[in-house]
Amino acid sequence: MSFLRKFPRLTSLPLGVEITILLVLKIALLTVLAKTFFAHPEARHMRMPTASVEQRMLAPAPKNTATPQVPTSPE
Repeated sequence: MSFLRKFPRLTSLPLGVEITILLVLKIALLTVLAKTFFAHPEARHMRMPTASVEQRMLAPAPKNTATPQVPTSPE
């Protein structure tokens, strides 16, 4: 553990206080980044009418009459 002693601590604060300050700064930075980049991810020019989306999402699945044939190996 002597290799750790050559790196001095950046502050003279107790280790618990230093870790708490770093965690608070990290949470603040992540909050700012989240609000900046992920608060409104959708583009305004890409909006669709609500009725059209509801009709597409709530409609029953179309019945597929053509089923793919699975080739069987001759025995």
